[in-house]
Amino acid sequence: MSVIEQSIEVNVPDQVAYDQWTQFEDFPLFMEGIAEVTQLDDTHLHWIAEVAGKRKEWDAEITEQIPGKRIAWHSISGARNAGVVTFHHIDPSTSRIMLQLDYEPEGLVENAGDAIGVLSHRVKGDLERFKEFIESRGGATGAWRGQVDQGSHRVTTPRH
Repeated sequence: MSVIEQSIEVNVPDQVAYDQWTQFEDFPLFMEGIAEVTQLDDTHLHWIAEVAGKRKEWDAEITEQIPGKRIAWHSISGARNAGVVTFHHIDPSTSRIMLQLDYEPEGLVENAGDAIGVLSHRVKGDLERFKEFIESRGGATGAWRGQVDQGSHRVTTPRH
């Protein structure tokens, strides 16, 4: 597995950044190569992407979600990947997003791309486009405040 670690400061509160990140179906608006993300239920997502000129599909499971702080996942079918994104308070109007992605390149083209840092560059661009997206809006398009407990995958849905 290869590991990518990237971070970015965004000029919105950490809660706003987190709220937007929970809107997985909006990912194609700022993630290069992501054609579609479908949220199947509170902890399962179906991804469609174009990687090295090929269509890839996979399912991912959210293994931990701490409202306002952290989202962790791993793939359960298709392209092998796992990761965690965390949200850090810097000041009332600034936050830092830290992303760690573990993935397994498949085939000659993806391995060659991995060797020259293609995906790392793409992830950096995705974070920069997320920054532009959320800062230009000034607020999130939605929010999910449920919690997924690591290990048990128990979902606690917030009461309104």
